[in-house]
Amino acid sequence: MADTIFVLNGPNLNLLGLREPEVYGHDTLDDIADRLEDRARELDLAIDMRQSNHEGHLIDWLHEAQASNAKAVILNPGGYTHTSVALHDAIKSIATPVIEVHLSNPHAREDFRHQSYVGRAAKGTIAGFGALSYILALEAAARL
Repeated sequence: MADTIFVLNGPNLNLLGLREPEVYGHDTLDDIADRLEDRARELDLAIDMRQSNHEGHLIDWLHEAQASNAKAVILNPGGYTHTSVALHDAIKSIATPVIEVHLSNPHAREDFRHQSYVGRAAKGTIAGFGALSYILALEAAARL
């Protein structure tokens, strides 16, 4: 059985392709999932991709990744990046490596986006490459 990578997506990412395409691009979350699944098969990995607008779901899924022995988690926490001590603590509470991913580069945007509670707990962060950020994160996860 292939190793599984959880790909967790936070608030408003269900609107990709529609929401601020000049910032986030025209790819939908389904487009990204299709590319991830294709690349994952080439790497002998499986993808478990999920999205929620609710912080508690993301925390539960981080715990589930640990319980199911997932190889890694790729997490785009959306706006929770800058606000969620709870996500920080959930990441710190599991041994499964977490890679933070962002479509845009938060450091090139508004000042409030420069702080990442998630990034402080994650193994690493990949940001600013649009939908390619997810593929780069998958490549990194495959090598963990």
